[in-house]
Amino acid sequence: MQAAFGNTVVSHYPDGDWVKHWFDRDGAYRALFSDGRRLTARWAREGDKICLNEIRPRMIISRFCTPYIEASVGESWPGRDPLGRRVRNELVAGR
Repeated sequence: MQAAFGNTVVSHYPDGDWVKHWFDRDGAYRALFSDGRRLTARWAREGDKICLNEIRPRMIISRFCTPYIEASVGESWPGRDPLGRRVRNELVAGR
């Protein structure tokens, strides 16, 4: 997670939409969607997963976990969003 602090994880969808994710050392999480929506949550590492809890505003789910990936700035990896849709995640420099 160290590389994520102070940087941005961007989830890219095949249709061109994106979500920017920001993780803070204190467990705070924020996200900005390409359509302007925002959300907040608390993140925690749970074994080999990163989990979001207390998601606000309330969505279909109140908790989401995804496999933990240790990445460096510039690296990307495949993933899935909370609805199971495929995304390409990328760690980009800065906020």
